[in-house]
Amino acid sequence: MLNPNYIVGLVDGEGSFTVYVRQPNSAKKVKRRARAEPRFYLKLIEKDKDILYMIKRFFSCGSVYFQKDNRINHQNCYRYEVANRKDLEEIIIPFFKRHQLKLLSKKKDFRIFCELMRRIKKGEHHTKLGLRHLYLIKQGMH
Repeated sequence: MLNPNYIVGLVDGEGSFTVYVRQPNSAKKVKRRARAEPRFYLKLIEKDKDILYMIKRFFSCGSVYFQKDNRINHQNCYRYEVANRKDLEEIIIPFFKRHQLKLLSKKKDFRIFCELMRRIKKGEHHTKLGLRHLYLIKQGMH
């Protein structure tokens, strides 16, 4: 069941590549959050959580956790997430470069994600100007 095409299709529909970038001009001090936090995740309803555990085994990285949702007409979900930068760089990015996403919006997000990861690896997020550039680039994501 779990082959690269299946994973690509699932990520096209239910996955996300994102980078949480702290707004560079914010006066608000945020203690917990780093300046730039890249994430790859896939969220499914609770009854489909076993697929997330299979994907975790497939990639040999990441975590699966429960995500409660109190909104009306929404179900509780489970989320597979990879936040470790080394795993993103060495496992997740190469996989999706070899096995390309099909949806144009998801391809665009992945391309921007890779650019942001490249800049983070160079340490650009450690300067105010670099963080501002990351923040502006991130605005192009879905």
